[in-house]
Amino acid sequence: MSFWDVPGIKAGVVTGDVAWALLQHAKTNGYAIPAFNCTSSSTINSVLEAGAKLNRPVMIQFSEGGSAFIAGKSLPNDKGKLQASILGAVAGAHLVRAVAPAYGIPVLVHSDHCAKKLLPWFDGMLEADEAFFKAHGEPLFSSHMLDLSEEPDEENIEICKKYLTRMAPMKCILEMEIGITGGVEDGVDNSGAAKEKLYSTPEDVFAVYEGLSPISPMFTIAAAFGNVHGVYKAGNVVLKPELLQEMQDYAKSKTGKDRPLNFVFHGGSGSEKHHIATALAAGVVKMNVDTDTQWAYWEGLLKFYKAKEGYLQGQIGNPEGADKPNKSYYDPRKWIRECEVSMV
Repeated sequence: MSFWDVPGIKAGVVTGDVAWALLQHAKTNGYAIPAFNCTSSSTINSVLEAGAKLNRPVMIQFSEGGSAFIAGKSLPNDKGKLQASILGAVAGAHLVRAVAPAYGIPVLVHSDHCAKKLLPWFDGMLEADEAFFKAHGEPLFSSHMLDLSEEPDEENIEICKKYLTRMAPMKCILEMEIGITGGVEDGVDNSGAAKEKLYSTPEDVFAVYEGLSPISPMFTIAAAFGNVHGVYKAGNVVLKPELLQEMQDYAKSKTGKDRPLNFVFHGGSGSEKHHIATALAAGVVKMNVDTDTQWAYWEGLLKFYKAKEGYLQGQIGNPEGADKPNKSYYDPRKWIRECEVSMV
């Protein structure tokens, strides 16, 4: 069955039962929805263009820092308020809703890692969801992530329960993290995390299931299996995706349900294919990609500059003549498009 056969599926942003059914279709059919961090209309368009070319659903996600960048770095973003981050995430979600249908593919809109100190950002986005739900019968965003993995597990789960209770009436999906994803992303540095925190246990993960499943089935778990944000030399990161199957087996032994857990693969950039295949077989429904696409976007500009360097040294004068204009080369639409093509 194609994902186009999921009941209610459409081109554009999907939420609620349809978004959840799409994730379950991915789980049943052995693939994951790729989730790309976006920081501008240009990167949003690149993800949508790639999805359209492949005729595949995609997820566009915004980090707290990326959200502030969308709104504009000059705006105040006070600690404890994070007003620019709220504004940028909400504006980004509205932009995706406006343009996604034209690309002809289903799209989920998601917010990425939200640590405890960033909860005002989460609250602001939920307020926007609730207002949108009141007007349109669905949340603005498809899903949100709480990353309270630096907190004690009990506190992590309790806060997730509180927020899922608020999200459930809108059928908004919650992603949570148990165990730590190593490396550095969006200003959060976990490069010195204790090794045991990089690998979740079946008991840790089942405690999440026990806590959240009575509230709503619409939650995913970013369990740690050695994941690291960024790209590293082979051998520097020890991924153990087989741990995910052990978590599923443990949960099945407790519930009698086959593969009751829905996992998210963080730190997907640079991962080896056999690790990805193992993770997919164990019920990963979403896979995050950021570092690889950041490089691809930059590389488009790098190659353009190297190829057209002689035309980019001034407004007038190039290899074709001292009086020749260069506007068609330094026009932002020209080189930003080269970035987009490279990222696609």
